[in-house]
Amino acid sequence: MRKVLSIAIIILIAASCDPVDEKEAVKSQIREYKDEVVRLNIKIKELEQELASLGETGEQFISPVTIDRLQERPFNHYFQVSGNVDAVEKAFISPEINGQVKEILVEEGDHVKKGQLLARLNTSITENTIQEIKTQQEMANTLYEKQKQLWDKNIGSEVQYLQAKNNKEAMESKLLTLQAQLDMAYVKSPINGIVDAIFIEEGELAMPGFQLMQVINLNKLKISSNVSEKYLPVINKGDVVELTFPTFPSIEMKVAVERTGNVVNLGNRTFPVELRIDNIDGQLKPNILALITFLDFNENNALIIPSIVIKEDIQGEYVYIVKEVDGKAIAKKVYITSGMSYNDETMILSGLNPGDQVIIEGYSLVTAGTEVKII
Repeated sequence: MRKVLSIAIIILIAASCDPVDEKEAVKSQIREYKDEVVRLNIKIKELEQELASLGETGEQFISPVTIDRLQERPFNHYFQVSGNVDAVEKAFISPEINGQVKEILVEEGDHVKKGQLLARLNTSITENTIQEIKTQQEMANTLYEKQKQLWDKNIGSEVQYLQAKNNKEAMESKLLTLQAQLDMAYVKSPINGIVDAIFIEEGELAMPGFQLMQVINLNKLKISSNVSEKYLPVINKGDVVELTFPTFPSIEMKVAVERTGNVVNLGNRTFPVELRIDNIDGQLKPNILALITFLDFNENNALIIPSIVIKEDIQGEYVYIVKEVDGKAIAKKVYITSGMSYNDETMILSGLNPGDQVIIEGYSLVTAGTEVKII
C-alpha cells in the first residue's frame, strides 16, 4: 500500500512540473520499473535453482518476447537546419536627386512593370532653367551660324569663330545635363513586382539614400541558412535536399543546393547555403521560416535495430538475442558496437550478424540464460 501511495505522489509531483520535468520523471520511473523487473527475474531464477537443488521443480516462467530477425538494409542519416525565405528580386527605391514629392502614382499592393513611373518630384525649377538655356542656346546657335558664314568667307578672326562654336556646344551640354536631371525626378521601378510599402507622402521632401518605397517580386524566392562548418565535406552545390515550411505544412519539395559559401564565419563557425525555388501560387512570403533537411550519411547494407533495445553496463553496450539451446529458446547477452542513430534506429557496426534474432519487445523481462517464448 505504501508503495502504491509513493507512486501516486511521484505522478502528482510530475504533473505539477513543466513538460520537460514531467518527461524526465516518467523516463526515470520507467527505468526504475525495468531495473526492478530485472532484479525480480534474477531472484526468481535463484529461487528456482534453490528449489531444484532440494529435489523439486517449480513452475518455470517463460518470458514472452518479440524478435526482429536482422537483415541488411539501407540506412540514411539526416540533419535539419532552419533557413530564412527572401525574394530574389527586391528593390528599396530612393530618388537620385533632392526634391519635394509632387505625385505618387501607385498604391501599396499594386503590381508594377519594370520601368513604370512610380512617383514624380517637383521639377518646376529645372523646367524653368531648361527654358532659359533653350533661349540662350538659340542665341548661341544664331551667333555661331553668322560667325561661321563670315569665317567661310575669310572674314573675321579664328578666335571669334571658335568662341561662337564653344558657346553653342556649351549650351547644348548644359541642356543635356538639365534633361538628365529632369529624368531623375521621375522615379521608376527597376523590376517587375508588387509595391509592398510606401514610406513617404506627397509634399514631403525626398532625398537620395532615403527609402521612398519598396517593390518586391515574389515569383522567385531564395532560402538562406547558416550551417555548421563540420558539414562542409558533405554539402555541395547540386545536392538535393528536402524543404518544408512550418507555416505551410502541406508544402514539401525537393530542391537542389544553389550555392555554398566559400568563407566560414569566425563568430559562429558556420558557412552559408542558399536554395532557389519558384513560389507556389504566391503562398510563400519573405522572412517566413523554412526547414532544410540534408542527407549526410548513407549505407546500403547496414544492420539496424531500434535504439531503445540497446543497454549498457560497465563493459559496454549490449542487446539480447534469442538462441536455441537443447530445443529451448534462450536469451543471450551480446555486446555490440553501435554507429549513427536516426529516427529511433541505430546502425550496428559489430557484434551482430544477418539472421540474428534480436529481442525488440520484452527485452527488459529477460537476463542472460532466461528461457523465452517468441510471440
